[in-house]
Amino acid sequence: MPQGTLEVVLIDASGLEKTDFLSSTDVYAIIKCQDQEKTSKVASVEGSSPTWNETFMFSISWDVKELKIRIMDKDNLSADDFVGEVTIPLGPVFESERVPTTMYNVVKDGTLCGGLNVSLKFNQQTTRSRGFPNEDLGGWKSSSAMD
Repeated sequence: MPQGTLEVVLIDASGLEKTDFLSSTDVYAIIKCQDQEKTSKVASVEGSSPTWNETFMFSISWDVKELKIRIMDKDNLSADDFVGEVTIPLGPVFESERVPTTMYNVVKDGTLCGGLNVSLKFNQQTTRSRGFPNEDLGGWKSSSAMD
């Protein structure tokens, strides 16, 4: 099965719901692909329109169907608040190897609660026969010739 690297660029969000009444919204994202999970930096003091401009890399195969991004609000004295979630189908990035910056809907309890800008790139891993690099260079083929 073809494998490769999925590059996820988490750009920014807009229109996110404010979850804290007395303090600012300090938003971060948890990006999950299969059993791999990455966390963005906390975008402090940016409220409902945070900017990250962070890149995350995942090793994946083509049988992966989707990427999930959970948006969270960091709290110091209590559990972090769930802001919303984005589910991105990966079929288009496998077909074209790149999905330009696209605004995805952030959803919480079936309700639209903002947008998240993400771009994707898939770099297919090329493998050579038997997994040995540069099989045709050096080795017994060129060193066994006798004059």
